Amino acid sequence: MKKRIVAVLLAAVMIMSITGCQSKENGSEKSEGKLTKVTFVLDWTPNTNHTGIYVAKEKGYFKDAGLDVEIVQPPEDGAEVLVGSGKAQFGISFQDSMMPAVVGDDALPITAVAAVLQHNTSGIISRKGDGISSPKGLEGKKYATWNLEIEKATLKQTVEKDHGDFSKVKLIPSTVTDEVSALKSKKVDAIWIYYGWAGIAAEVAGLKTDYFAFKDIDPVFDYYTPVIIGNKDWMKKNPETAKAFLAAAKKGYEFAIDDPKSAADILCKAAPELDSKLVEKSQEYMKDQYKAEVKQWGYMNPKRWNAFYNWINEKGLSKTKIPENTGFTNDYLE
Repeated sequence: MKKRIVAVLLAAVMIMSITGCQSKENGSEKSEGKLTKVTFVLDWTPNTNHTGIYVAKEKGYFKDAGLDVEIVQPPEDGAEVLVGSGKAQFGISFQDSMMPAVVGDDALPITAVAAVLQHNTSGIISRKGDGISSPKGLEGKKYATWNLEIEKATLKQTVEKDHGDFSKVKLIPSTVTDEVSALKSKKVDAIWIYYGWAGIAAEVAGLKTDYFAFKDIDPVFDYYTPVIIGNKDWMKKNPETAKAFLAAAKKGYEFAIDDPKSAADILCKAAPELDSKLVEKSQEYMKDQYKAEVKQWGYMNPKRWNAFYNWINEKGLSKTKIPENTGFTNDYLE
């Protein structure tokens, strides 16, 4: 899904022509007694990152908040562009991959408004016993890369933090969609994953693996991923509706924390193509990730957010310097 960064960069230059086509329903606050239509766009196919949204819809939390929420799949150019155009009011993104869309003259009118998870659960998975239990072990091994600058800079820093030589890592251009099959076939040795889904999928498949998380190697990589993004222009006109949406989403995620089995059933009902065993086990893992140690679901710590974007600045990974507090706000959380 990291390849969406490229699509965001290309699409951003076209955004101003799209924004003029917003529909009337995306205007000001809802009329008394009527449900306000809100479109929420996923980043990928349904998974346990999204459970709270599906719970809020199924349990009537959105309806109780005066909202008629439609959940849609992302277009080829990603959730950021759809939200930025006003075709969707909210969606799922990631602090790293949304970066090109929130800086520079062609920045889209989007901002992160809630952290789905409190910590970065991504890292590198490999076959157990292949010697990749730490970043240095990637030397001489085949890593499936999206060939993205932030991705490679992240990997380079983690390998060097572990006293390894990044130049010895074999970068194999590949967009892996089935991590278990890719590892079993030995086409690649290491893959960047989100443990809550792909790592759990390996467990369910009985594949023994080694794994290390980026945040455990360097705290600068404990950035926010995934996040809910919103259209800034729409939210400015509709602040109470935006707050109502996030309050209902919060109830959905807190339900998933308290009752992961029922939440898994709701997700499977909405997306029956999913493996129920994977969903249930993933949901059990995710219940401790949605809020972790914080009291308020969705809260984003400015220090952690800025630390990652400051790192991007230091590495020269953005054509435009990213100012402090770019791309996020806690103002719509209650």
